[in-house]
Amino acid sequence: MKDVQLGSGGPPGQYLGAAGWRAVTRVLRSCRSATGGAVADLVNVIFPSDCRVCGAPMVALSKAQVCESCVARVGAQTDVLCSRCGDAMGMESARFAAGMGMTECTMCRLAPPEFAKAVAFAVYDDEVREMLHLLKFNGMRRIADHVLGDGMAAAILKLEDEAASELTVVPVPLFASRQRSRGFNQAQVLAEAGIAKLRRLRPSWKLQMRPDVLCRVRDTRPLFVLDPGTRRKSLRGAFRVEPADAIRGREVLLVDDILTTGATARECSRVLMRAGAAKVWVATMARAQAESVRVRADSGSNVARWDMGAVKSF
Repeated sequence: MKDVQLGSGGPPGQYLGAAGWRAVTRVLRSCRSATGGAVADLVNVIFPSDCRVCGAPMVALSKAQVCESCVARVGAQTDVLCSRCGDAMGMESARFAAGMGMTECTMCRLAPPEFAKAVAFAVYDDEVREMLHLLKFNGMRRIADHVLGDGMAAAILKLEDEAASELTVVPVPLFASRQRSRGFNQAQVLAEAGIAKLRRLRPSWKLQMRPDVLCRVRDTRPLFVLDPGTRRKSLRGAFRVEPADAIRGREVLLVDDILTTGATARECSRVLMRAGAAKVWVATMARAQAESVRVRADSGSNVARWDMGAVKSF
């Protein structure tokens, strides 16, 4: 510990600032491999780490390693949304639709999806994007159990007055090799976390998890580099229902982490409906709104661009 003099170079008992404490924490955490995690677990209690989203020092213990401020900034959607796909309609579109006595966006009117309704908790931006990245790319499954699960439960509750109280919950699958590489399917992790919350909030609901019902039989190119039409073509034939008896005549809740153009949700819903599902509902943690998203990737960049804005590739 003496070798990690904290900023001022004073003795170990002297106050040495936040940067110094972070240095001590990093040194002690390096003992994890030698101690099986016991020392690191003790350090997490004595020296709360930096928030994994904003980088600020944690002032309270958090199993998810995300500060309370970042959690508080993940807010529910407030825009005028399409009643079918959940896309933000914008003021002009909303006025036009209201004047025509409609609640659906132009895309849903021209090419209705086979799902009954798609809901999301938050806009895919800022804190929620970083939290989903921590889950998906850093393997931080605790962030689903202790933070994102609340958002998933809130999203599903939006269907309370429309969907059946008995639902077969089907997470959007990954291709087998991709799931082996990642070690888990983030859609299934989020679905399980959301359902765990709902079992306490709505004990009368019967939500049956069936991650085996829908499988991805063909790998596809990363969708963020494709335009919407190519996305749809790329996904044709990528999913299959096994066994169909598990959903025949039942309402299905399709769960994913994020809905961007809706191509994946549309194709999964089409396959589920063809297999005999009575209805398909879609719930995601976040929604990338079309007015802020473009579907063309910049070469050499980690930013995917859509027609009217930009978001980081996911």
